[in-house]
Amino acid sequence: MKIQELAEKIGLSVHTIRYYEKEGLLDERHVQREKNNYRTYSDEAIERLKLIKKFQGIGCSLIELKDILQDHDTNTRTNQQVIEWILQKINEIERKKEEFDRMLETLNFMLTYRVTLETDPEKARSLLAAAKLNSGK
Repeated sequence: MKIQELAEKIGLSVHTIRYYEKEGLLDERHVQREKNNYRTYSDEAIERLKLIKKFQGIGCSLIELKDILQDHDTNTRTNQQVIEWILQKINEIERKKEEFDRMLETLNFMLTYRVTLETDPEKARSLLAAAKLNSGK
């Protein structure tokens, strides 16, 4: 299949697919060059791109993707190494989650303050004063 058809099937842009190919995430099993230099993609390319999207969905970087796909292709990591990587990824996501929770807390306070400011400016000032006391400022 041509790149446009592949892009539509998998929900990625043509540019993204070409980028993945350039970065070595797709190889000769996934893409062939015709005599006119057009790319033809195999059904394996669909599965490969689904796998890439899956790992991107859990926050994998390009470097991690390359390692994961290399291991997927060669099965060089031991089960224990895969377990350690999964645990590391879980810890990384937990840290990010804590950061997002703090951001949400701040945004929720800002929203509460602004809404209260419209209806009860005195109460809004009290909220702000209490927040400053709690933050140690």
